[in-house]
Amino acid sequence: MELSLSIITILLISGLVVGFINTLAGGGSAISLTVFMALGMPVHIANGTNRIAILMQNLSSTAIFSRKGMLDWRGGLRLGIPAIAGAIVGAQIAATIDERIFHICLVVVMASVLVFTLLGDRLLHRNGAPVHKFRPLHYMVFFLIGIYCGYIFVGTGYLILLSTMGLLHMGIVRSNVIKNFISLLAIPFSLLVFVLNGEVNWMYGLVHGAGNTVGAFLASNYAIGWGTKFLRWFMVVVVLFCLADVTGLISIREFILSMIN
Repeated sequence: MELSLSIITILLISGLVVGFINTLAGGGSAISLTVFMALGMPVHIANGTNRIAILMQNLSSTAIFSRKGMLDWRGGLRLGIPAIAGAIVGAQIAATIDERIFHICLVVVMASVLVFTLLGDRLLHRNGAPVHKFRPLHYMVFFLIGIYCGYIFVGTGYLILLSTMGLLHMGIVRSNVIKNFISLLAIPFSLLVFVLNGEVNWMYGLVHGAGNTVGAFLASNYAIGWGTKFLRWFMVVVVLFCLADVTGLISIREFILSMIN
């Protein structure tokens, strides 16, 4: 499909929204994939193309978090290495992606995050202070998250948030910063696999990515400083919205198609 003015507008606006959502919470890629598929992409091409926008937005947000002194480079790298290995494995099997499995994974991940987010800090930090010494279990968890990242990616941010808040007892703000950094480390490797398999639409991906970058810039510069309470309820709203789409209560796809037509 040619890049008409209406398609460029849709890609930019949806990219801005997705970049903002993904920087503060996660699940925005569900919107990206829905937009790409509504524009005629097969699911495997949409899955590969989405990596371009994710890479661009995480590069923007991580640079800003680092400049503000919010990024734990050492901890992020230690958790990112097993995630990279997992992402390579996941991307290799992504060609066999099944839309039914995709929806099941997304519903399970989002429902789990919704429960954990609403339970509050007391339960998430039930074992005390944040963990600073990582154990083999932690590396295994992030390797498995990496596999999911390479395979589907949608909801990866939620998995990282669940692991950093529930397993490592980090606060929600720090967890968001680490989440963006780990995604930045893992995505290039899975993107390369999709590129080598010819499963990337560069034109759509770069335009959508430009919108993502702006959204990530706004979120990491301004919204991240609005506090834990804002981030928690923002996550709740985003998860409920994405769950409504995945379960068929609303249809982002139909909305996109109505805009094109």
